[in-house]
Amino acid sequence: QVQLVESGGGLVQPGGSLRLSCAGSGFTLDYYHIAWFRQAPGKEREGVSCISSSVGSDGSAYYADSVKGRFTISRDKAKNTVYLQMNSLQPEDTAIYYCATDDRSNFYCSGYGTTLVPDYWGQGTQVTVSS
Repeated sequence: QVQLVESGGGLVQPGGSLRLSCAGSGFTLDYYHIAWFRQAPGKEREGVSCISSSVGSDGSAYYADSVKGRFTISRDKAKNTVYLQMNSLQPEDTAIYYCATDDRSNFYCSGYGTTLVPDYWGQGTQVTVSS
């Protein structure tokens, strides 16, 4: 059974940092394109970052313009985990953050988003940036 579990959210002051984790169980994350999305109160869900699979693809990382230079997506193969390092956080980064993936052959990173709405989602982790 494919499962994704996010962790690492919390309350941080503007300018602070957090590292979100997306741990996989039931499958090996290295074989999958993994995306991070976020949804702020009253707003639509938006793509934040996507990393291509390390197997059969080049493992490239993509970022939304709003987070480029501040956020970094990465993989830890040994821990079967994808991270989102978030630096210089701002109040507008406040949202629930989700990691997601899919096993369909036509699912892959499309810029910082994905070609399809993913089938597999984590439960989300709340990030609040406030003084």
